[in-house]
Amino acid sequence: MRVLFMCTANSCRSILSEAMFNHMAAPGFEAISAGSFPKGQVLPRSLTTLRQAGIATEGLSSKGNDAFEGNPPDIVITVCDKAAGETCPVYFGPALKAHWGLEDPSDVTGDEASIDAAFSATLAHIEKRFQAFFALPFDALDRDQLKRELDRIGAL
Repeated sequence: MRVLFMCTANSCRSILSEAMFNHMAAPGFEAISAGSFPKGQVLPRSLTTLRQAGIATEGLSSKGNDAFEGNPPDIVITVCDKAAGETCPVYFGPALKAHWGLEDPSDVTGDEASIDAAFSATLAHIEKRFQAFFALPFDALDRDQLKRELDRIGAL
């Protein structure tokens, strides 16, 4: 199962999601990420947050959705924050689509400790969702049931 995490810039939330998913995934699962308007570079604090959590960062890059034209995902999950008014593109044909909105920790201002806490809290939220995702009985779920479960997890 191939899961694409999409966000606007593909520099923070979708990168954190891709890395955490692959860190937790069993064989047969793979995450990738992309941005509707990719920044072209991953935020250094995203990489630092992942490394501090013991999660590999090799190969992470900010890229657009055109990188996956020839190899579409099975599931597309947008992680942009609806409250921020960002555009969350939903496409990729037959792929299941879900929205798992996350506030953007890179928008947090204040001292270094506050910003670090925001990034760590976002990563913890992502981990909680993936614990629920990987606990799903995939062999027993049809497409509609999986879509309902994805929507339920997005509300966690």
